[in-house]
Amino acid sequence: MSASNEEPETISLYDMVDDESEINEDQNDVDLSLNDSNQPFACNRHLEPCLNMVFDKLEDAKACYNAYARRKGFGIRINHTRKTKNDRILVGIEYVCSKEGFRRRRDEDTERIGPERAETRVGCKAMIGLKKIEDSWVVCKFVEDHNHELLTPKSTSMLRGHRVITNAQRNLIDTLNETSIPPSKIMSVLSKESGGDYNVGCIPVDIQNYLGNKRRKLLQDGDAQGMYKYFIEQQCKNPGFVYAVEVDENGCMGNCFWADARSRIAYQYFRDVVTFDATYQTNTYKMPFVPFTGVNHHHQSVMFGCALLVNETAESYIWLLKTWLNAMLGTPPSTIITDDDKAMAKAIANVLPNATHRLCMWHILQKVPDQLSHIYNKYPYFQGEFHHCIHDTLTIEEFELGWSKIMENYGLGDNDWLGDLYMRREKWVPAYLRRKFCAGMFTTQRSESMNKFFKDYVRSSTTISDFVYQYEQALNARYLKEKEQDVKTKNSMPILKTCYKMEVEAAKVYTRKMFMKFQEELFCSKKYKASKYCEEGVKKIYKVVAHGKESPFYEVSLDIVETKAICTCHMFEFVGIICRHILAVFVKKSLVHFFPPHYILERWTINAKKRTVHEISGDVIQVEPQISSTLMRNSLMLQFLEVAEVGSQSEKKFKHLGQTLQKVHEELLAMQDVCDVDDSGNLDNTLNNQVLSNLPIALQDPPHVPSKGRPKALRQKHPREKQLTKKRKCSICKETGHVRSNCPSHKPSR
Repeated sequence: MSASNEEPETISLYDMVDDESEINEDQNDVDLSLNDSNQPFACNRHLEPCLNMVFDKLEDAKACYNAYARRKGFGIRINHTRKTKNDRILVGIEYVCSKEGFRRRRDEDTERIGPERAETRVGCKAMIGLKKIEDSWVVCKFVEDHNHELLTPKSTSMLRGHRVITNAQRNLIDTLNETSIPPSKIMSVLSKESGGDYNVGCIPVDIQNYLGNKRRKLLQDGDAQGMYKYFIEQQCKNPGFVYAVEVDENGCMGNCFWADARSRIAYQYFRDVVTFDATYQTNTYKMPFVPFTGVNHHHQSVMFGCALLVNETAESYIWLLKTWLNAMLGTPPSTIITDDDKAMAKAIANVLPNATHRLCMWHILQKVPDQLSHIYNKYPYFQGEFHHCIHDTLTIEEFELGWSKIMENYGLGDNDWLGDLYMRREKWVPAYLRRKFCAGMFTTQRSESMNKFFKDYVRSSTTISDFVYQYEQALNARYLKEKEQDVKTKNSMPILKTCYKMEVEAAKVYTRKMFMKFQEELFCSKKYKASKYCEEGVKKIYKVVAHGKESPFYEVSLDIVETKAICTCHMFEFVGIICRHILAVFVKKSLVHFFPPHYILERWTINAKKRTVHEISGDVIQVEPQISSTLMRNSLMLQFLEVAEVGSQSEKKFKHLGQTLQKVHEELLAMQDVCDVDDSGNLDNTLNNQVLSNLPIALQDPPHVPSKGRPKALRQKHPREKQLTKKRKCSICKETGHVRSNCPSHKPSR
């Protein structure tokens, strides 16, 4: 810096150090919304601009004046620029106070829809003018005085020209946004990390704009194309990842299915029972989300792949089931559970004819009050008797007898809806299902619980390109819970409640969750009394009943030679865990000193996933051995947190750490890192080129297709509900069909 009669002094950016300011320039914004620079500018807080001050670069001059404006309490913007006629090279520029000049007035005849914006310009003359002399920029004009009240430095941080999102904040915002945290909550995190709202350097709308610009950039090639690119990238990393996308004649995305290697391998272990259900409005296109869900060895829900469908027709379900079955190596499930949907039933009969198709009992029974509302209102005891017939009957004979009595007592023999349910009773009535293993499931509750779980990650406004990414995050969370249970099972021993050796052996083979279920049955067996009922050859029939009660009783058929027993509750056949009634007989016959191996299902044991599936590769392929910038940043952040924790213990340590970081920062800025940038850039470019080269077409976004929605209620309505509502009349002409605001006779007077 020099006066007008002295030789100009060249001022470099690194001579102007300011701990509080970080300036970035957006070339597309004239109002100095400085948001997109990769290199921070810092200015000395005591450096005051004056005439004949010389700068090496225009960015240095702008940073200096912007820091000065922040200290004084005003914002700046570009007012005039001057360029050469031939080369159009910038040779002059003026930065003025943001309140300079006056706003242009609109024509009075133009109607404005919204309210008029508040006035922000008051004709302030404060400014700085710069002209280019050779390779330097010299201050040729400088006006310091303002004609308005200046803000405090704390309030100045809210002005547009002083708001900036730093690179560190961008990384944190991206991380929080990927975990579905809304911008308002992100602002709270930034405020907490910065020590207050005024220290953040931006406001919530800046975060929203940043995320919106990033989202538009990602979707510039199309939403469906972004999803397709994600699939290709996943398949490059893991060959076990599979996907299938239907494309119509216009190139628009149709039905879509995908499954990663973990889901495909899990199916090979737990494919005996699968639930298959569709939900609504899980993405911006209202495409039904269809997950394939099973039960793992910890009795947790596990995914076997999922799909997005454009509609819920039988053709779409047939395509989905064929694609899914092909991805699962062509092995069909033993049992598949769905809701009462005719399109699903038709598709399952076509693609999975040998699988046992069960209907969700909950979806069926929830229709009973609508279909039989007249019976519910007339007979208060009907609900209890119907519930007992469905849920409490153990054998088929008991159910048939109870159903016949209900039809006869309430005159429902001619009810077509109940007749249709009775014809399909083998698919939903528990008495018919107990003999077939279903992992204890009568309903599609597993799929619905997974749907509720995924709603924490996706919303109805989620794009499909973001949906597939959030699905991966949700899937990772599910497998993390499985790992937690694996560690819990292997790293600790459960507390035993009995002295039987059977319990000790069960604790060694079962997972913790399934052992707790077995232990409950074993402990509760003490509440039951077993007495010999009759003999059938080598088999003995026992009558098991709770102590002090005569009913209900259970019959247990025991083959003492093979140590096999069958109970009328059929819990082992249905759940895979031996029931308390059989255990009561084992206790009576002293058969609890060992665990019969034929009563241990491998799918419930610790070693359920020991078998290797060679047909599916679950290994993740590393494209290049270089460490990505994200991994390096995360590693440094962990080290910085530990250093910052020590540096904040005293004022002496704090000052020393601050000076050291400033020195290291300057060294890093001056360091030549071209090779490192090229290496990391080539890695990303190689992957992107590989992905883009594999795209055969430009996939168009799917159409917005409405879902089926809630079916029309079929309950019997009360006569008052059927009465026509009284039509509203106009208060002026007393006619129907319109109201006062649009009355034809009132328009001329207005």
